[in-house]
Amino acid sequence: MTVVDQKTDRERAYAPDRFCKFRAVARSRDGAAAIEFALLAIPYFLVIFAILETFIAFAAEELVSNAVDTMSRRMRTGQITYNLGRTTDMSRTQFRQAFCNEISILISCSTSEAATPSKLYLDVQTFGSFSAIPTTIPKVSSDRYADINTAAFKYTPGGAGTINMLRAYYRWEIITDLVRPYITTIRPSDGSMPTQYLIIATSAFQNEQYP
Repeated sequence: MTVVDQKTDRERAYAPDRFCKFRAVARSRDGAAAIEFALLAIPYFLVIFAILETFIAFAAEELVSNAVDTMSRRMRTGQITYNLGRTTDMSRTQFRQAFCNEISILISCSTSEAATPSKLYLDVQTFGSFSAIPTTIPKVSSDRYADINTAAFKYTPGGAGTINMLRAYYRWEIITDLVRPYITTIRPSDGSMPTQYLIIATSAFQNEQYP
């Protein structure tokens, strides 16, 4: 057998293997999963972040509501008083700090925040009757997404037997862009990107006839 014949025989012997490799490469989908993940990763993680963002915002809302209930109960029972010359008296700053302590598990208030509000606003007032308590949110304009008007906010709780209202407002920052257009309740008038979800909690009560 000549050298040419031997070479041809070897080529015939290895030809099926080469064709099998070509077919395997053609059928290979090793990179398909990576490409599909790259295409779906961004919307997938956006949805996950949106779920987490919404959950945390609603958890913060419940936390503020519980703090309003707790502080209202303390005022109602005389554990917190105002301008009565007692050891239970709390100034506006002390009351705000006590409220911050109630929400500190999720929302932190700095010393400057307790003294001068920038995110947490508390409105504590006494009224002659329950019907005199406001039922609307004070805003700077009639626009649905207008900012709150803090000019009329006070800290003037009454004594024993008085009718009082405690209302808390907190500006919760929304981080995920996907969620902002749907749950933000304060939107800038200049049309810039909204970032804040306004948490509101209210309690109306009549103080007990504590001594």
